[in-house]
Amino acid sequence: MEPENLAMDQYVLEQSSDPHPKICFLPTASGDAQSYIDRFYEAFKNLTCDPTHLSLFDAPTANLEAYLLEQDIIYVGGGNTRNMLVLWREWGLDEILHKAWDQGIVLAGVSAGAICWFEEGLTDSIPGKLVPLDCLGYLPGSCCPHYDNEPDRRPIFQRMVADNKLKPGYGIDEGAALHSINEDIFRVVSTRPGVTAYFVEHTNGQIREEPLKYYVLKPIPGEPSDS
Repeated sequence: MEPENLAMDQYVLEQSSDPHPKICFLPTASGDAQSYIDRFYEAFKNLTCDPTHLSLFDAPTANLEAYLLEQDIIYVGGGNTRNMLVLWREWGLDEILHKAWDQGIVLAGVSAGAICWFEEGLTDSIPGKLVPLDCLGYLPGSCCPHYDNEPDRRPIFQRMVADNKLKPGYGIDEGAALHSINEDIFRVVSTRPGVTAYFVEHTNGQIREEPLKYYVLKPIPGEPSDS
């Protein structure tokens, strides 16, 4: 997401106990777009890891479970969350990823790859609309990415929480990330000052938006993207 600053990608790698982790990119939400896959390799080639990807349209193996469970980190890209979850369930990736979760494999992602781990999310999977979506449910509550840079996100997320169309949950600014350990939020990390995540709930007849304390990561220069 920030090719000129690889700090968040490096932070993800540091969550593995292996000093040279195997990280597998799942670009399903983008329809396995080659340009997105290329950007993943462009970023991670500059970091200490062994990057691979898994395309459901051109799978490298018939045994997807063995392939994914030998990874140290699974990194999910953005795109259409609804389509991604449908394909995952058809291929059994929802169950495989739960095994990865149980085994302590690091699970990470951006946009659709952030929403998917929660019980529910706010998604733009239907063109022109922001709607609730049932997700994998590894983490409790709901999630809304792009909280600060897409004008409709914040008010619609808050309204849906207030109307009980979404469970209380987290709005995440661009450049911020939630770090969970098991089902608990451990910390918020950010690539720059002023962006964080918020816990949003409806209590005593009002919406309460609590900005969470965040830790700013030291910048790691990358290569600016031409795309």
